[in-house]
Amino acid sequence: MQTLNCRGNLIDLSVPKVMGIINVTPDSFYDGGKTFSKKEILKQAEKMLSEGATFLDVGGYSTRPGAEEISETEEIRRVVESVESILKRFPEALISVDTFRSEVAKKAVEAGAAIVNDVSGGTLDAEMYNTVAKLKVPYILMHMRGTPKTMAKLTDYKNVTIEVLKDLAEKIALARAAGINDIIADPGFGFAKTREQSFQLLNNLELFQNLDVPILAGVSRKSFIYTTLETSAENALNGTTSLNTIALLKGAKILRVHDVKEAVECVKLFSEVVRK
Repeated sequence: MQTLNCRGNLIDLSVPKVMGIINVTPDSFYDGGKTFSKKEILKQAEKMLSEGATFLDVGGYSTRPGAEEISETEEIRRVVESVESILKRFPEALISVDTFRSEVAKKAVEAGAAIVNDVSGGTLDAEMYNTVAKLKVPYILMHMRGTPKTMAKLTDYKNVTIEVLKDLAEKIALARAAGINDIIADPGFGFAKTREQSFQLLNNLELFQNLDVPILAGVSRKSFIYTTLETSAENALNGTTSLNTIALLKGAKILRVHDVKEAVECVKLFSEVVRK
């Protein structure tokens, strides 16, 4: 049985869980600017928790392709204010901080965050593994090449599944050696992957169970969905739901999404199917 220890709460992943995305940025690819005020952040948190989100993933630095950099000070300000506001209103909320900077992770956890979600898997901050180990929180380790600004050009793989698996396995070993106990692996759909490579990763997602850690699938409204459907991120909910269902069937334990209600329904229906 796979579990996560979040602030003393043991989260059982035998039934997959949903993580709601709260981007406190003005420029995220889908919801940039929508949750940039305290009022909107709390409104979004309340909606997601009421719809069944187990986790809220708060990010203060846009990681969309080509995203501009912001200062560490500004990222800390955005994230810490958001974490504190959410926990003041919803003290039982389990918040994940979406950052690749160890100091941001440290300040967010000190403010009450329960998980660190690192899109770089430790590659952009040499102190990340040691910091997370000292914080004693679960760590989401994602595969990415380069930075959000450069990753779109770094898609040269001989076999994307094998190379991503190998990279994650090596980083999981390093994270464990640093003392991190609870690790979640994220293949990084759309991060330094072409449309075709993202679909190949999803097709082979069951192989990632060999990493012996829970798998997080983050496909929500991404470009490999809406370009295939010849639509937009705003109109990619149905496509997202379809791929979330496939991810569950292939072993994903956490769905990271913009639309919690629909993802929770996916999990409920999936659970009925596998129980029969």
